Amino acid sequence: MVKKFKHTLTSLTVASTLFVATQVQAADIDIKLVNLTHAIAFTPILIAANDDQTALFHLGEEASLALQKMAEGGNTADLKTAVMSAGGATLDLTSAPTMAGVTSMGSLDTGPNMYLSVSAMMLPTNDGFVGLDSWKIPTEAGTYTIMLNAYDAGTEINDEIINGGGMPGTPGIPADPSGNAGTGGAGVSSNEGNQTVHIHPGNIGDNDPTGGMSDLNSSVHRWLNPVAKLVITVK
Repeated sequence: MVKKFKHTLTSLTVASTLFVATQVQAADIDIKLVNLTHAIAFTPILIAANDDQTALFHLGEEASLALQKMAEGGNTADLKTAVMSAGGATLDLTSAPTMAGVTSMGSLDTGPNMYLSVSAMMLPTNDGFVGLDSWKIPTEAGTYTIMLNAYDAGTEINDEIINGGGMPGTPGIPADPSGNAGTGGAGVSSNEGNQTVHIHPGNIGDNDPTGGMSDLNSSVHRWLNPVAKLVITVK
């Protein structure tokens, strides 16, 4: 009887250990994202937990229509649908533009998904976005920091003209939430050399508030990577 009791106890201990390991694999995570730019706003920020077959974007590949909608107009609905249809989990970290210097926080239950992705349009840009492509979520509890770059979706010419545009295939920038933009720009570029997702070349701008080649202000709308800091706490 003593041997059987010890054997049963050992089995229960092993089962408990496996259960705890499974819980760590599917751990909840706390998320903090800091806008590091001088005067660039992020549209509503989408956080996604996805598997290795699903991604919001891939560097060097042509943007999906869902990514184009987000990068040109800040619409994350189709990206969310794609992730959730594949068994992923999503979090709208924000619902309004995140201004420069602002920190946004939230929590997400990743479920069985092992990768974390992020996307949000950058304003004012034509099709620029801050992103993270399928970062492997650590199984060990702790706090992890990832610096995020600005990407160009490659779907729209960077003319730097603010005209309320934002629908796919409609040239122009929707708005400048910082309120530093001008008007009457003739357009910075007339062609897009790289039509895949790539590192954003940055805004050019000028100092003419009522003309020139750009509606953006070269003194405030420029940036260097990284543009955001992401802090993930795995519980």
